[in-house]
Amino acid sequence: MSLAESASVIDGAFQDIPVIDLSRATSPDENERKALAYQIRDACMNVGFFYVKNHGIPPECIDNVVEVNKEYFKLPTEEKLKLNHKTVANFKGYTPLLDANIEPGNRGDLHEAFQIGWEELEAKAHDEKRANDGAMAGANVWPERPEEYREGMLKYYHAAIAVGKILFPLFALSLELPERYFDDKTKNSAAIMNALHYPPQIGPADDRIVGIGAHTDFECFTILWQQPGIQALQVLNSQKQWIEAPPIDGTLVINLGDQFARWTNDIFKSTVHRAVNRNGVDRYSIPLFFGTDYDVNVEPIASCVSAERPAKYGPVLAGEYVNQRLKEMYY
Repeated sequence: MSLAESASVIDGAFQDIPVIDLSRATSPDENERKALAYQIRDACMNVGFFYVKNHGIPPECIDNVVEVNKEYFKLPTEEKLKLNHKTVANFKGYTPLLDANIEPGNRGDLHEAFQIGWEELEAKAHDEKRANDGAMAGANVWPERPEEYREGMLKYYHAAIAVGKILFPLFALSLELPERYFDDKTKNSAAIMNALHYPPQIGPADDRIVGIGAHTDFECFTILWQQPGIQALQVLNSQKQWIEAPPIDGTLVINLGDQFARWTNDIFKSTVHRAVNRNGVDRYSIPLFFGTDYDVNVEPIASCVSAERPAKYGPVLAGEYVNQRLKEMYY
């Protein structure tokens, strides 16, 4: 059965999020890599979300980035606002509480954030990764405090990018494409990372302010670390039920975005999700949004198109698409 035919029998009424072991992701045995890719394909078609374990990011790297962000978000608001993303080029820097409102009809998203893009930990005189970074062009900005903030953020950022580089070949195999299909499309991948702080959600349960409203992401996929022991992430299934995606120790959450939905003609799901922090404590999470190069045209691939399932999307330049979605979110 072709991918297009398989998609016709998927109902999306999932009740939980699968966990996938990446320990064999770079196995020399092609059959093992394909078997892993098929697990990923099943999760992408049925859910659009999955956890990964044995992802390779050291626990101390995660601990460090969490600690520097706890310190940063405790700073006075006026100090954080010195790097307000609306006064810094192209969305980098600090986003204050209720600045974004991703779900139409809501009154705002109850989180604050600090956003960065590509930067080498050790600066280069010429960084080829920055030569064509399109919609997110421009250097990162960094707060004066805490002193270890840049190092903690960039070490985790590069570790998470390494996970993304492992996943792209598996996505290619899952789509019946050559394993290196995405290599020439991800030479300078868009990779934007947000450190997020969610204060405790108070007030009536039907208030139109939540941690982050119902939405889909707009890159190819997101690599998400979420704080252990604090349930907030919820994923919407085809029956309009909110399914909890609790933190699982030692895992990251991978969720597909709208670019992959376009690549796959909606065979891979870009699933609606939200975060509601009603735990009475502060919550932290770190999503890294992983996409293609900004000059790549995103359009349905051949294996996802058939006479019964014609292409739903025309080509769109990845950078233009991302820039438009960011403006819709913040302006």
